[in-house]
Amino acid sequence: MDLKLRQCFIAVDDHDKALAFYRDVLGLEVRNDVGFEGMRWVTVGSPLQPDVEIVLEPPGASPDASPADRLAIAQLLAKGMLRGVIFTTADCDALYSRVEESGADVIQEPTDQPYGVRDCAFRDPAGNLLRFMERAGA
Repeated sequence: MDLKLRQCFIAVDDHDKALAFYRDVLGLEVRNDVGFEGMRWVTVGSPLQPDVEIVLEPPGASPDASPADRLAIAQLLAKGMLRGVIFTTADCDALYSRVEESGADVIQEPTDQPYGVRDCAFRDPAGNLLRFMERAGA
């Protein structure tokens, strides 16, 4: 079976703040910015991975989500309880310094893990957990 990841989705409550973080701090490129029926989807990705995209979407964007579902998702997002993504980097410490300087919420300073990576963690402006890992010997 020939499978590849194409897109993943992250809920954000303010696309402009999310763009300032993902584009200006992390250096991801904006690939699409679409509005539809009062909602907005922004697609970003690493220049190093032109075929993989992160879609920054409104909380509860599914057309099948009930108003109660949308409210529950928005509340979980506000608490930082929704999952984010894990990025790899060649220099965890340099990335940490850059993201910390932006004022992002630090969850974990760079740490050597027993499973062979050095990683750190932050929350994006919406509260999503983002981890950044450097493989040992990278």
